[in-house]
Order: sequence, then C-alpha cells, then structure tokens
Amino acid sequence: MYGWDTLVLLQHLLDEKLSKRAIAQRLGVSRRVVYYWIATGQLSRDVDVPVPRRTAPRVTKLDAFTPIITARLTTYPELSAVRLFDEVRAAGYTGGITQVRDYVARVRSRPEPEPLVRFETPPGHQAQVDFAEFRFPWGKRYALLVVLGYSRLLWLKFYPRQTLATVISGLEEAFASFGGVPTELLFDQMKAVIVEDQRADGGKLLENPEFLRFAQHWGFRIRACRPYRAKTKGKVERPVRYVRGNFFYGREFIGDADLDDQRIHWLDAVANVRTHRTIQAIPHVRFETEEVMHLQALAERPYRPLVLPEARESRRTVLHALTPVVTVERRGLSTYQQLVEEVA
Repeated sequence: MYGWDTLVLLQHLLDEKLSKRAIAQRLGVSRRVVYYWIATGQLSRDVDVPVPRRTAPRVTKLDAFTPIITARLTTYPELSAVRLFDEVRAAGYTGGITQVRDYVARVRSRPEPEPLVRFETPPGHQAQVDFAEFRFPWGKRYALLVVLGYSRLLWLKFYPRQTLATVISGLEEAFASFGGVPTELLFDQMKAVIVEDQRADGGKLLENPEFLRFAQHWGFRIRACRPYRAKTKGKVERPVRYVRGNFFYGREFIGDADLDDQRIHWLDAVANVRTHRTIQAIPHVRFETEEVMHLQALAERPYRPLVLPEARESRRTVLHALTPVVTVERRGLSTYQQLVEEVA
C-alpha cells in the first residue's frame, strides 16, 4: 500500500502527459506497478489523511508572570530580557532566563544585529574611555565610562559637564577603584583630550598638553580612534547601550545623590557580576583572578594640574585652562612639541 502523497504525485505526472516509463523512473518503481495502480483504481480510492493531534499548551513557570512582562514592555518597550528576568525573579519567578528571552523574542521580534569584529587585548593592557549624554528632570548629565578591555570590568559616574577637569577627576577615581592603571587608554575624538588628529593627512595626533602631563604622571599611553571609526572602540560603545537599557531606562531618580547611589549599587550588584556575553565570564571574577595583577601601580599622589583649577571650575577658569590648546592651534606642531616639553 502506497501513501496518499505518492498517489497524488502519480496523478499529477499523468496530467502532465508523461510516459509510464518516465513516471516509473520519477517514482522509483517499475512500469508494472504504475499500470497496476491505474488498473486497480488506486487513484480514485479515498485515502485517510492523518490529522495532527492537538496537544494542550505546555504549562511553564513563566506563565503566571507574563502579565508583568507585558505591562513593563507596554510602558518601556525597549527593556531587555535580562532586566525583565531580574524583575520577574524579584516577583517570585523561579525559572531560568531562557524562558524569559524566548517569550520576549516572541512578543518583540528584532532584526539580527550586524556582526562586529572586536580586537581583544591582554590583561591590564588597555581601557577604553567615553562620554554618554543623559537627560534627567533636573538637567543634563554626562556619564564617563571606563571599561577594562580584558575583563570588561566597568566603571561609571555622572557629571554635570564633560570637561578636561571631569576626565582627569573621573580617571583618577576609576584608577583607584581598579587598584591600578592600564598600560594605555583608548579614546574617541574626545575634545578634552585630542586637540587635532592629522593622521589622515600623514600628520600626527595632537593631544592636550595638560592631559599629556596627566598621562605621564599616571604612566599610561594615550591612544585615539581614527575619525569616523568609533567601532574600533567597541568595548565601551556597547556598554553605553547597556547602561542606557539596563540602568537608565525604566528607572526613577530623584536627584544627583540618588543617581549616584543607584549607580554604585548597579555596578556592584548587576553590571560587574553578570555573565558577559562576549567573553562568557563574570567581569568582576575575571578581573580579580586574571587582570588586576597586570595593572601598573597607582601614583603616589593625585595629579596636580598645571593650568586647571583644583578647587572650582568657573567658566573663566575653564577658558584659561584651554589656553595651551589655542596656542597649539596658532603656533603649529613644532611649537606644540616645545610646549609639551615645557609643561612636562
């Protein structure tokens, strides 16, 4: 007895006016079998088509918590599955994150992200630095992010302005938090650090002389992404999106003090103790076991700015702090090098 699909194909081939020999070859049978099917009325007999069995939907541990996820996505449609997993777990969910990810993927499909090639660095070698702008009810704030390239350990703090004084103060606090200094720091075209990038025309990278002194004091090299190639700084570009999605989005803050308290708790309890998808390791654990011993020792004292004010930073003193930058632009590269030697 041959199945219904074989007989349907036989009828189709007959309708196409194929010869019995050709039909037999297509079906993998002899011509005698083809003649037998036709002579015995196989094409006109009723064939029972199997009806798929209906099974009851599988009950999962997440079922009772899907209304929470739906409500949160209605209000904040960009919340990540990781964030939603934390919230339903706090509400009593005892299952794994896979069920949450699958459910979120069903109700909010996303296109596959374009693959990004990342360049890995050895322990203690590099940290990547960037600013990100955030708007709060009480004003605009700038997050300074520092990410260690090997362990992906993240340091973060919010500031009212993104000035050179902010970068210097923030990096010193980050170094103290890490307990050491990376060999080099990679920046985008950060105006507080990079005066001009002439490498595209065969020239050199011109750094702020004050920041050059700061780098020499702490013992790290300055590196900068070439213009329009910020993806080479991917280890900190992705954390910027992570901070926006997992820390900032969907949370309430009542002022700078509360923002700072939540920042510290989030870094210690979430960001640095999660399993990082790229390295498949926990940043804090990888830092403590594989990277911290490769960092350079901290400087004996904080950096003392040559032109930047140490106590306060008014508009007037900020302009005074940028005087070397203006001087460099007017005098050219040779004078710039001489100025660097003077301030060093």
